[in-house]
Amino acid sequence: MTEKKFLQVLGGARAETPPIWMMRQAGRYLPEYRELRRRAESFLEFCYTPAMAVEAALQPLRRYDFDAAILFSDILVVPDALGQRVWFEAGAGPKLEPVEKSDPLAGLGMDNFHDHLAGVYETVSQLDAKLPSDVALIGFAGAPWTVATYMAEGGSSRDYADVRGWAYHDPEKFRALIDLLVEATAAYLVRQVDAGAEALQLFDSWAGVLSEAQIRRWSVDPAKRIVAAVKAAHPHVPVIGFPRGAGALYADYVRETGIDAVSLDVAVPLGWAAAHLQSQTVIQGNLDNLLLAAGGAALDEEVGRIVEAFAGGPHIFNLGHGIIPATPPEHVGRVVDLVKNAG
Repeated sequence: MTEKKFLQVLGGARAETPPIWMMRQAGRYLPEYRELRRRAESFLEFCYTPAMAVEAALQPLRRYDFDAAILFSDILVVPDALGQRVWFEAGAGPKLEPVEKSDPLAGLGMDNFHDHLAGVYETVSQLDAKLPSDVALIGFAGAPWTVATYMAEGGSSRDYADVRGWAYHDPEKFRALIDLLVEATAAYLVRQVDAGAEALQLFDSWAGVLSEAQIRRWSVDPAKRIVAAVKAAHPHVPVIGFPRGAGALYADYVRETGIDAVSLDVAVPLGWAAAHLQSQTVIQGNLDNLLLAAGGAALDEEVGRIVEAFAGGPHIFNLGHGIIPATPPEHVGRVVDLVKNAG
């Protein structure tokens, strides 16, 4: 039995007060993070430098009583390690040299994949050694569909029309890219566990742009394959799935993928999730990150509403998406205190 509350609840235990961590709990809302980030020439260098990435992951733990830390990295290290050109522009976000749709695997492959990611694995190992004994370590990766959107579009997109159209017009070529990402993502997550990660989260941040049939094909099925590969190597390591925007299809995602917990976006109704999801899996979520930034009485009220809604079963308190840079750090501390003293 573990003494880590986060892992106990991930295993299906109901806690008197839910454990808490927050997506992007390490990031630009913290002044100490901004100072650290200025020391790196590029964001990818930051992610691949263990001393910096470990420090970034530890910073929020010095401020807040979180029950878990998460690896500091980015979902786009996977296409970078596969051989795609990836860079980050200040004020513009991630940029990639788009894959060639007629030959999407050109220039990509697994030959140097793990060597390229050695700094990430070292970060996990160092974090594992430095965390307090009651704090769990979460590893993560982007889900194939979400990573493929960046690889095909060359960065962020307003409507994902290009990659969605490609998936409709030439599903076989698109599947070749997804299959490579399934293989790479599973291998990446297994290596994170080898290095010391105790739980994993799979971020499918753009699942919600897909139709019902397409979400089953490009989100649910790849997640199922990744979970199976991870469990084959590490049967007891829990996997959290986050199919953001999936709506009612959250139920299918939970039922079909084999995940151990599901992270909810802010649009998922609490009562529906408690009735239809919590009997099948552990719930994680789902405070609005904009309300966290706004603060005030409405924030206090919503924290209480979420805790109460999921009090009947295993629940990990989190956001419906990551902390935004404009968030006052004291608002994060306020939520942690409210959750820790709930009930």
